[in-house]
Amino acid sequence: MTTLYVEIAEELRRSILNGEYPVGARLPSESDLADRWSASRGTVRQAVAVLTAEGIIGSRQGARRIVLRRERRHSFAELHSFAQWARTMGYRSASRFLHRERRRATPEEARRLALPEGAAVLDVLRLRCLDDEPVMVERTAYAEWVAPSVESLPVDCASIMDSMAEDAGIIAHYGEHLIDAVPAGSDDARLLRVRRGSPLLRQRHLTSNQDGRPIEWTEDRYRAGSVTFNVSNSVGTAPLVRDPGSLLM
Repeated sequence: MTTLYVEIAEELRRSILNGEYPVGARLPSESDLADRWSASRGTVRQAVAVLTAEGIIGSRQGARRIVLRRERRHSFAELHSFAQWARTMGYRSASRFLHRERRRATPEEARRLALPEGAAVLDVLRLRCLDDEPVMVERTAYAEWVAPSVESLPVDCASIMDSMAEDAGIIAHYGEHLIDAVPAGSDDARLLRVRRGSPLLRQRHLTSNQDGRPIEWTEDRYRAGSVTFNVSNSVGTAPLVRDPGSLLM
């Protein structure tokens, strides 16, 4: 049986997503919500806390909560960078390099990037923000043939993909994505302003150029509630494949 506060949170979320409460609108008071669901104020506060943690509503105490945003949906139908997607959705995106260093590839990176054992990669750590809030930590291993292009970029470069295409003619044509969930470690928790152990949506993806030559192997970790990935399929077309997680393998 679903807990009442979960039901209230789901109903409020649906009302926000369908436009009943647009961005900037105030939610009903705690007492009004409690009356609507015949619930205690404590139960209502639990429901509101869920939406606050997702970043959908504001968390100011002593005032009615304000709707901050609707669902951010990211489709895999086309290959877009984070910055490209944010622009098309009308969000302000910002990025910052936190680390850039050449090192030896791990066995998995070498396999993904089709590199010989011990080959060098450029290790990059970036923090990505939407509308001034941190939403994603990005860890990328770049193949050595594209490393100089990435090393020359400014620390606040909005889109590595756009910059490589414009400055070096390196264009991403193919992408393969793996999606699962992981707990936030100490570094992720600090950067994303969440508690250690909080669930994060992880997207790993391999990007290649038109000739199939690997460019990057990336692991993106999104704060819960910051973005929704959209995959469309049909009986004849199924781009989504389910594989067992590491606990089952």
